[in-house]
Amino acid sequence: MPDGVVIGAGPNGLVAANLLADAGWSVEVLEEQPEPGGAVRHDRGVDPGFVNDLFSSFYPLAAASPVLAGLRLEEYGLRWGHAPAVLAHPLTDGRCAVLERDVNATAASLDTFAPGDGAAWRQLHGVWERLRPDLLDALFTPFPPLRATARLALRLRAAGGLRMARTMILPVRRMGREEFRGEGGRLLLAGNALHADLAPEAAGSGGFGWLMSMLGQTYGFPVPVGGSGALTAALTRRLQDRGGRIHCGRRVERIVVRGGRAVAVRTTRGDEIAARRAVLADVSVPALYGGLLDSEHLPAQLRADLRKFEWDFATFKVDWALDAPVPWQAREASRAGTVHLADGLDELTRFAAQIASRHIPDRPFLLFGQMTTADATRSPRGTESAWAYTHVPQETDGDAAEEGITGRWDTKEQELMADRVEQQVERFAPGFRSLIRARRVLAPPTLQALDANLHGGALNGGTAALHQQLVFRPVVGTARPETCVRGLFLASAGAHPGGGVHGAPGANAARAALHRGRPHALTGAQRLLARRDRTGEGT
Repeated sequence: MPDGVVIGAGPNGLVAANLLADAGWSVEVLEEQPEPGGAVRHDRGVDPGFVNDLFSSFYPLAAASPVLAGLRLEEYGLRWGHAPAVLAHPLTDGRCAVLERDVNATAASLDTFAPGDGAAWRQLHGVWERLRPDLLDALFTPFPPLRATARLALRLRAAGGLRMARTMILPVRRMGREEFRGEGGRLLLAGNALHADLAPEAAGSGGFGWLMSMLGQTYGFPVPVGGSGALTAALTRRLQDRGGRIHCGRRVERIVVRGGRAVAVRTTRGDEIAARRAVLADVSVPALYGGLLDSEHLPAQLRADLRKFEWDFATFKVDWALDAPVPWQAREASRAGTVHLADGLDELTRFAAQIASRHIPDRPFLLFGQMTTADATRSPRGTESAWAYTHVPQETDGDAAEEGITGRWDTKEQELMADRVEQQVERFAPGFRSLIRARRVLAPPTLQALDANLHGGALNGGTAALHQQLVFRPVVGTARPETCVRGLFLASAGAHPGGGVHGAPGANAARAALHRGRPHALTGAQRLLARRDRTGEGT
């Protein structure tokens, strides 16, 4: 009987399992898919000569994460690659804002849009440098992060106190207008805010855009050399080195609760795996509380709150094998690993408004990944392994382009949307489509079939909007990994601090389990030792 059973071998589940194993626990991980990794996997499914990441690709949060740093995954084969530039946001008139790891180079790019905007960027970066240690500590530790918050409050006071706090909760459109005279800095912030489901007019989108921009400024947007699955492979090797076991193709259908405590899990095969100390669930919040647990174990208020749970945007992704690098009209974009494609802030707002009205966008905002630019091992010399994804509504009421896409995502609709994505790239890189050797379409149902946590292609385990963050994540009053069932811990992106590959939800769940985990089936010798501990007998 293992001490701990982890449901799901995504990055959070693997981080949790590693930390439990480090503490001497015996651990078994059960994964529904035929291989571990969750949304951190790659393959050669587009073209045999090209490596394409199935889901996530660039990992600034992983580079900043003290959780992953503490695992020393480089000792298990992980290596990071960087593109010459972090991120580019070109416009159809040929201008291009470029985020570099050298703050002076970023500033110089922004000065081409408006003199003085480089100094404004340096000022925002200076605030980041003052706040960074305690901000990251607060981000990656269990909620509420009391000590980190106290230190952060002191640093905020030195950085302008309430004025700085106001800036962080601004919508990114307003923040950009207050900080920059030109469009370049505004685009970097707003494009990064839309890495989550935060529209330019959403409260808090300014702070999120600033955080992602500054992560890129300090850590870059690194990629695992060889493919995103190299990160999973390192986590797996480390766990197995410590005696942990991973069982793939094992779908858990029920968490067994006896006496108010999680004691085992039951798979679709009908076998029951007991957990002596704890069960950790790297699954989505609706899957945990709406499927794995019987409703009789859920308080009425929790059941009511779960009806208000909000997913983040759905995702539509296209992978390509390209015969040559992308022919960007703005040449600076050719140096960047990540390229944001929207022709100005108003086009970003238009895109977000179409999703809010449950329409498929006609000019989708794209996050475009140039993987060979970031890691030369991804494809043959002179070619490019690339992808782009955009967001679409979870439920569709219409098609802004009037091409009849309904959100059924059958083959016809997938091809129509993939063509639309390519047409958007073509606006910024004329001749792009002529370079396509092969493509693969990953529509929302496909993404969910490959990883059940990606409901409709939702990447962040639930909206990143303020009403479902901090003490409200995943629902009101449940910000910590502990659940309403003793011995059961939420270890997925549905828990604080949310989406991104950084391992914090898994680490928080593991620490909570280690703190609270006590064997519920003690041998006679163990009971004797426990009694001696309480009474002092035998000392």
